[in-house]
Amino acid sequence: MRIAALVVALAIVFSPFAARADDVSAAQGVIRAQEQAFVHDDATAAYSYAAPAIKQIFPAPDIFMSMVRNGYAPVYRHKSFEFGDVKTEGSSVAQRVHIIDANGEAWEALYTLEQQADGSYKITGCSLLKAGQAV
Repeated sequence: MRIAALVVALAIVFSPFAARADDVSAAQGVIRAQEQAFVHDDATAAYSYAAPAIKQIFPAPDIFMSMVRNGYAPVYRHKSFEFGDVKTEGSSVAQRVHIIDANGEAWEALYTLEQQADGSYKITGCSLLKAGQAV
């Protein structure tokens, strides 16, 4: 009986951590899927991971892809793309990504994602800085 109570207590205590881990995994899956869409020049797929607010600013996949190519070259084409620190707060996830661009230069990207009404995560923004650059 005590073991059952302990198991229930542990499940209750650790359930928020499991939910957060699931949220982080889902958010990282979205970032990775968009990154792969960029690698394959699949504008429609890349655009599908953008949040509604981003789609209002860039109303078509080709417009979105042009913005990424011109403003986010290290995200669009890179040698290395590795997840760093992550922070969750409510329905939001902030994920750092360490990038080595096509020229071998190091960058830090901070992706923000928001959980949508259907439970999926969409990318709400990406801030990009050269590694070591002051914020």
